Amino acid sequence: MRPFGFVIHPVDPREDIARKYPRLAGVLPESLLALFSRFWPPVVLSHVTGVRSESTGEMIEGWLVACPLTAHQILQLPLPTVYRKIVRAARRAEAIGARIIGLGAFTSAVGDGGVTVAERLRVPVTTGNALTVALTVDAVRETTSLRALPLSEATGAVVGATGTIGSACAEMLAPELGRIVLVGRSASRLGSLRARLESLGARRVRVTTSVVDIREADVVVSATNADHPVIYPAFVKRNAIVCDVAVPSDVAPTVKQRCEGVMVIKAGMVRVPGEVDFGFDFGLPSGIAYACMAETMILAFEDGVSEDWVGKRIHVEEIDQMANWAGKHGFRLAGVESSGSEELREGGPFDAPSSGGMRRSYVPS
Repeated sequence: MRPFGFVIHPVDPREDIARKYPRLAGVLPESLLALFSRFWPPVVLSHVTGVRSESTGEMIEGWLVACPLTAHQILQLPLPTVYRKIVRAARRAEAIGARIIGLGAFTSAVGDGGVTVAERLRVPVTTGNALTVALTVDAVRETTSLRALPLSEATGAVVGATGTIGSACAEMLAPELGRIVLVGRSASRLGSLRARLESLGARRVRVTTSVVDIREADVVVSATNADHPVIYPAFVKRNAIVCDVAVPSDVAPTVKQRCEGVMVIKAGMVRVPGEVDFGFDFGLPSGIAYACMAETMILAFEDGVSEDWVGKRIHVEEIDQMANWAGKHGFRLAGVESSGSEELREGGPFDAPSSGGMRRSYVPS
């Protein structure tokens, strides 16, 4: 086992900065908070304690470190500037004892998906994407089962399909679905993904660059890197299931308010084994972490794993392995928050391979 560090950043500048500096957030306008954040050093938010493996009884500790850039800044600033800020935060975690680093939210998605950051550090790095995909696929399977909707008869859609999480979810779900719609910005990348899915046994695959085309889908997985909602009521089929993996949310609040029978779920939450104390309120119930943070903890327990878990492509074998390690140490799928009348139960440990509410806060992806 080894201590871990987890890098997070503010999504909503005023709300998130107020969690650490309430007086400052109460005085300065949001524009100045965002401007000043470019020049702030990384901030050690808390010391995490009490995480205990159910299989070995060992305990780990870690630290939450904030990279003071907003989601919008991470997307808009020059990439070298963003890399420097993320690396500086990760090195701060290294300096206080972290021996594995997790990248949360947009720090894991920017640029080459953590590869450049990992090259500049002395310890292994993970983006947390493998466990996020495992949980998302599990959530889709459970919600469709709850609604007695066989996947083989359903039309699914993946928004952000050419992204790291979106493409992996599509790869795992497409062979089970009757039909799948892939939504992304690049027609050429969508074409390549379509060919890969068809080679894996997907029966009917449609590609599109217009998110409006999810109107035909019974099940939608949305995992973009947008810093604003991309799914609105007019885009959603009646009684559809929408699994929102993105942070900040891809789904506009009006979808929950106006769409009849639509079930919007936020997947990717994990109950951490032991009596964990995060030392910081990032907007989840006691003992619950986001999947990417949980993956960092799992790799901290798996001390023999020394390679980086980064990059823009996740292989199914990696997702299966991460789910198995999660089950080994007692990480459990938490109850999934839903805006519909149905509520998913809190699951047991990850017993088998190929098993993802969030408030806008300091959150991982």
